[in-house]
Formats: sequence, structure tokens, C-alpha cells
Amino acid sequence: MKASRKPKLTADEQSVLDGVTVRLIEKEEQERFDELIVQEHYLHNASWVGRRLFYVAEYDGEWLALLAWTAAAFNLKDRESWIGWSQAQRARRLSLVANNSRFLILDGAHYPNMASRVMSQCLRRLSSDWQASYGHGLLLAESFVNAQLFRGTSYKVSGWQLLGKTKGWGRNRQDFYVQHDTPKQLWVRELRKGARELLRARTLPDNYAVVEKKAAPECETKPDELAQMRAYFEQVPDWRRKQGMYSVASLIALVASASLCGVQRGQRDLAAFARGLSIAQRRALGLPRRGRPRRYQTPGETTFFRFLKGVDSEALERALLRWQDDRLGRRKSDDNVLALDGKKLRSSQGVEVTSLYATKSGRWLGSELTEDKSNEIPAGQRLLSRSDLQGQRVTMDALHTQDQTARIVVQERGGDYLMTVKGNQPGVAAELKKRRNSLRRSFSPSTSGGSGATV
Repeated sequence: MKASRKPKLTADEQSVLDGVTVRLIEKEEQERFDELIVQEHYLHNASWVGRRLFYVAEYDGEWLALLAWTAAAFNLKDRESWIGWSQAQRARRLSLVANNSRFLILDGAHYPNMASRVMSQCLRRLSSDWQASYGHGLLLAESFVNAQLFRGTSYKVSGWQLLGKTKGWGRNRQDFYVQHDTPKQLWVRELRKGARELLRARTLPDNYAVVEKKAAPECETKPDELAQMRAYFEQVPDWRRKQGMYSVASLIALVASASLCGVQRGQRDLAAFARGLSIAQRRALGLPRRGRPRRYQTPGETTFFRFLKGVDSEALERALLRWQDDRLGRRKSDDNVLALDGKKLRSSQGVEVTSLYATKSGRWLGSELTEDKSNEIPAGQRLLSRSDLQGQRVTMDALHTQDQTARIVVQERGGDYLMTVKGNQPGVAAELKKRRNSLRRSFSPSTSGGSGATV
């Protein structure tokens, strides 16, 4: 088999090839760009959705080629398999992929090697241009090629990789697909070395992780796990006079899953999280079906607000502790040093919660809301009063160095304490200093005899 020969270029063709440059179009050039796409591109369509960048390749002021980059396709089996990322990672990181949705060499500009030269120039600047426009760079480029019309040569020589063919379906509306019976080749190209590994990595570098902070968390809990979670919370009483549309157990399981998946900011984010549940997840949670056709419903903001305000917090705590023990196993006997501390919650307008933890394992052992116009001392005492402290040692900061707290730990719950004394309790500090000095004198070596014995 003979090797293919490089095409011979005339002096004029070589001059154009050497002088062609790629740049972003100006705002006032958009109309011309769209008209040329409609006129000369085989799709005859210039409808753009989502984030996008448009480029023109020109020589001496003359337009030679057009490129449009838009948001990546939502779900591509071959791409997902090649990257190896999870469904949750894809949902959070898909914005790091851009689709070359249009690539057009204009009439009269089909010079040899023009397509590959233009593509290479565009790829070198694509990520930085995306960063400037949208606050983050790109890791991967993708494109579809109609194999009945094109061979994808310009992609191949520009370092793209052919992954396979699509299934012949296209998006007709936001959530509706129709079969067009024209499978296309799927090509991809990494925009930096190791991009595929980064897309499936546990964490992203800071300059790319910004996309995950902006993305709404999605439920990563499997349907069977959601069903098990729901069963644990069936015993939490319903405070409502009349059974609501959503059961308490379903709401608790949903909120627990949302917390594990990173939802932190209240009922609005909880409602958004619920809307992202799959049909199987909604079924596992026992969510109701309504309407024609019957569809699984998800709780809204007001439902979550009423639930968070009305649920029996102590009953919920007991259920969560049972669930935690089932998932993690019983706490080991040497994990017996506990810490009592209060923290203000993020995005809560100053709400503070006092919690008890096992210091060795980090195991959560209960929480108590700090009341308005109060501090964490009463909250800590209520929490300790219902906690199993037998054989446990409780540590706490100086705020909790109180007689009543000490009595609860030792006399009522059978534990020990290690309390801190600071300058805000001068009387206690002075008494401790006095006793410390007395002990030092008692255990110092005897100076009256030569035996060196201590008394």
C-alpha cells in the first residue's frame, strides 16, 4: 500500500495557508455569521442554545471558515464509557466539555490543509477563550461527523479520536428526542494532557472545580439504598393533623440523601435536588403519582419548609442514630472520648447547633438547637441529659465549665469530664492554681533526709 502524498500547493495557496488566522467574531458580525451557516452548512440551521463561542478564520480580511462551539451533548454512551466518569460526575462536570457544532469552510476557500490548519489554531485558544467568557476553561472537545457526507479527515489530522457512532437520535425539545436514522461519528479531543483522567478523578484542580460549585448537586444514592433509608424513618411520628401528600419517612430520606450529596442551603436547594431525582429514585422514596398521564411528584419549597420546622427533632435524632449504627456498626469500646461543641451553620442567618461527637471515629452522637437570645450552655446540657455517657469521657471548652453540666455528666449519666478553665472564671482558676501548687509540694523530693523519698 502506497503512502498518501501530501498535496502540492501553489505559492498563493501556501501564502493563504501560512497567513490564515482564527479569532472570535465581534457582536456586530453575528448576523453575517448566522446567515452564512444557514446558506452554506449542510444542516442549514443557526439556532444556538446555551453557552457558545463563534470563530472566524480569515486571511487579509477575507472570511475563509466558520466554527461554532456550544454546550456538550447530554448523554453519549461511547463518550461516557471512554471517560469512565460516573453519572453524578457527568452531571457536575459536563460544562468542561464543548461541542464543535458547526465547522464550515466557505465557498472558494477549500485550499488543501485549510480545515486542519484552522481547527488546530482554534483548539489552541478555545479553553482560554471559554475561561474569559464563562469563568472556567475546558478539558475536552467533541464533535459529530455525518459519515455519509464527510470522512472526518480534518479531525483526525488535528489529533481527534474516533469513539464510535451515535444511535441516530436527536433532541427535538429540551426533554424530547426523535429518531432521525442518521447515525453520526463521534470524535473527541483532549484539550490538555490527562484531561480524561481529570474528568473522572475524585476531585478537580481548583481552576476547574468552580464548575462543581456552580452545579446543583444531584442524587447519587441508588434506589434500593433510598428505599432502605426510608424504612428506617417510618417510626418518626407525623406531627400533622392530616396525612400530607408526602410521608415524613420519604421527606427525611430525601433530606438525608441531599445532605450527603452536598445540599447545604435550605428548602430552595432541597426542592431543586428533588426535581433532579430519576423515576426509579422517586419510586423508591414512595413519592405520590398525580395527573394525566400519572407522574411522580416531588416536594416543593413550602413542603420542605413545613417539614424542617415541624418534625420531632428528638425522634429524628434517634432514627438517624439507628441508621448510622446500621451503616457503620456499633461504636468500639476504645472510642470513648467525646467532644461537645457548638457551631453556627452556614447560610443559616446565625443559627447555632450544639453537637456531641466521638473524637476518635468522628461519629456524630446527637445535636441540639441553640435557642434565640441564649447560648450553647443550655443546649449542651439538654443534649448531655439524653446521651449515653456511661464509661465515656466528655471534653468541652471553657464555656461549658459549669456545675450543672458537671453534675449531668457524672451523677446523672455516669460519665467523666475534662473541662477547661480560663480567665473568665477567676475564682475557679485561682482555686485550681492553689491546689496544683499544693500537689506539687506534696510530691516533691524530701530535703530533710538522705533517702530521697517522696511524701
